[in-house]
Amino acid sequence: MAQVRVPFLLGHAEIASLYRVERQTSQKWRTEGALPAPDLVASGNPYWLLATVLQLDGVGDRHVAQDQLTFYKASVHHGYDVQDKQDLPVILGIQEVARVLARDAQAISRWRNRQQIAEADLTLSGSPLWLLETIVDDAQQRQRTILPSEVELLRTGHRAPQKPRGRRQRTTVSQPSRTAPPAARTFTSADQTAAAEFLTAVLAEGHSVVIEPQP
Repeated sequence: MAQVRVPFLLGHAEIASLYRVERQTSQKWRTEGALPAPDLVASGNPYWLLATVLQLDGVGDRHVAQDQLTFYKASVHHGYDVQDKQDLPVILGIQEVARVLARDAQAISRWRNRQQIAEADLTLSGSPLWLLETIVDDAQQRQRTILPSEVELLRTGHRAPQKPRGRRQRTTVSQPSRTAPPAARTFTSADQTAAAEFLTAVLAEGHSVVIEPQP
């Protein structure tokens, strides 16, 4: 099979290495919104284009370590830059490979451990990634079942619903504003209508009410 080109992608571990920070720091950037939503989610793991990650360079105290950038690019054989996630080829994690081959994720992991499936095109943050064509070609050579419906869904940009692992981006939850509570009032049996209106108004403003019967 002809040598394939592989886009430059990074997970949290690679981002941390690129900026010489802890992996938790990269995850914190995602939580705080400095790092935008992932350009790709495969098997629940988030990944970003190199172009996206480099946008953080020079923002605040974030600076790319140029030697780490050179090392990273050299580590991705036949790697190339992608500027827009819409231009990414179809990339699969273990879960997507399992659906294409009508197996479960554990079977794919076993095949990988036994070298009974194509070598991953990328390994990011400890997780393997394959180009769709790599998996299809390998399955055909090994005469394994391929689900054409799953392949077509992936090629048209449709993936099974999945949630990115790790910390979610922090969202600000607005609390309802409350006015100062009104002064205490005393009602008699002749003031039932006024008492009911007062109680309704106070509760509507989010306050609690304590009723103390008196002789």
